[in-house]
Amino acid sequence: MSVVMETVGLEKEYPQGGSVLRVLKGIDLKVVKGEFMAIMGPSGSGKSTLLNMLGALDKPSAGKIIVHGTDLSTLNDNELADLRNKEIGFVFQFFNLIPRFDALKNVELPMAIAGVPSRERRERAGKLLELVGLKERMDHKPAELSGGEQQRVAIARALVNEPSVLLCDEVTGNLDSKTGFEVMELLLSFNKEQGKTFILITHDPNVAQMAQRLVQLQDGIIIGEKQLW
Repeated sequence: MSVVMETVGLEKEYPQGGSVLRVLKGIDLKVVKGEFMAIMGPSGSGKSTLLNMLGALDKPSAGKIIVHGTDLSTLNDNELADLRNKEIGFVFQFFNLIPRFDALKNVELPMAIAGVPSRERRERAGKLLELVGLKERMDHKPAELSGGEQQRVAIARALVNEPSVLLCDEVTGNLDSKTGFEVMELLLSFNKEQGKTFILITHDPNVAQMAQRLVQLQDGIIIGEKQLW
């Protein structure tokens, strides 16, 4: 199985007053193509920091992040932005949709940044919204959609540039348990039917148990992991 992402001795520190806060303390992690991994841990365990590192949104204090065989420290800011737009899809807890855009335009946005022609953008965005069950809601703005529908728009947007890896940050955190389960089922369907690689952080054990592999993080270190299916 090919490794799509890897961290080697990953550390992250932040200055705090006159001292240093060590958030990640030497993380070694391999993510295999097509797997659905959950990273679980209490608040302050370093989950979000690790996800930001994997998504090239932040740089480590020490250690390496390797994506498709490329050490991210060798890339400049433009190359990192290009990698984020083409290879990595992000789904956030708070949806991060643009309020003045309807669902279709929100999904089109990453393609616009990538320079995809408008006709192709509309076609691809429309197909994805149909796939996530929002065929009838494409012209609705975020305020006119439920939380679950907004998260489906966010998932479609994350998938639209056909990234190899999707990073999901507490995607069910703002949803009731039934809607959260439906969103997880949707993500799992993309994993199983399209072979997409997912890395999901959560503090919810019910969500974590739906993943293929569970990695447990505490105080900036991996304290255990297990294969669930």
